[in-house]
Amino acid sequence: MKKILSFVLALTMVMALFVGCGQKTEPTEGNKPAEGQQKEEEKPKIKIGLATDEGGKGDKSFNDAAIAGLEKIQKDYGIEPVILESKQNDQYEPNLKNLAEANDLVFAIGFKMADATKKVAEANPDKKFGIVDEEVKLPNVVSIKFKEHEGSFLVGVVAAKTSKNGKIGFVGGIDSPLIQKFEAGFIAGVKSVNPEAAKDLESRKNVRYAASFSDVNKGYELAKQLYNSGCDVIYHAAGGVGIGVFNAAKEMKKYAIGVDSDQALTVPDAKDVILCSMIKKVDVGTYTVSKDAMDGNFKGGQTLELGLKEDCVGISPTVNPAVSKETLDLANKYRDEIIKGSIKVPSTLDEAKSFQPVELK
Repeated sequence: MKKILSFVLALTMVMALFVGCGQKTEPTEGNKPAEGQQKEEEKPKIKIGLATDEGGKGDKSFNDAAIAGLEKIQKDYGIEPVILESKQNDQYEPNLKNLAEANDLVFAIGFKMADATKKVAEANPDKKFGIVDEEVKLPNVVSIKFKEHEGSFLVGVVAAKTSKNGKIGFVGGIDSPLIQKFEAGFIAGVKSVNPEAAKDLESRKNVRYAASFSDVNKGYELAKQLYNSGCDVIYHAAGGVGIGVFNAAKEMKKYAIGVDSDQALTVPDAKDVILCSMIKKVDVGTYTVSKDAMDGNFKGGQTLELGLKEDCVGISPTVNPAVSKETLDLANKYRDEIIKGSIKVPSTLDEAKSFQPVELK
């Protein structure tokens, strides 16, 4: 009898054990995932495309900066963007159409693509679009613009303080209101430090335009003209044309100032002649709009304007040893005053001519 009772008791314990293992355990407060916590890979995947302007991939400046934003999206979220290069104006619309057919979000890089973006966005109201450097007022388009004149003011201060002879040049890509924003801000920065040096910029004696954002040889030719005329520092706002400016600076042992990207890093063989670059964080724009689209916060119909206050323009992290600490400190003082609103930087050539120099010490 004792043996039977022992067997029944053991059997009962085993059955209880199996029943307990089969029960579901409800999560306690301690092991519940935090509210809103979500793995990045669980974010909804979207397809993203981008069409460059004529500068294309490898311009080491504007287009590459835009693409860098999508490369970060790819790294962070595993989304592989589609990049199409537009080498000519007549490729803008076809490229955007092709991208819109296969993608949820399409970027047009450059003000020259405004008309094509408007047409394609109107024809594809269910797709999302972003355009850089121009405003397209449609409910499915986010426009991304920058206050290039503010950052250009700061590198104007650097140029004027670093030049040995007060002769300073500017090389632009296409003579347009956008590139004139760079030119106007630059003139105001030079004028605030050395009004005499600004005169040949205001008169455009020391200003050249390449009528291109990709013609490296033209950049070289124009820069040599300016260096031969006595300029010892040139600021370029010309995309791939700027590579030619750097080539001329190296050959003639002069200085240049880059644009859009930290060009001492993107064009390392020219780092010795690049005083600094005027950073324009196009990558922040393309990344932010892409992430907003994934999060369901796409701001269609709105225009983002990014300047010094948003830390989206300014002097590059890499600065040539030829630029003194005192010069950088002065540029930072001007930056602070611009952010506070004490200095209103001109954004047109007419405003630059009437701009009254602001001297800080």
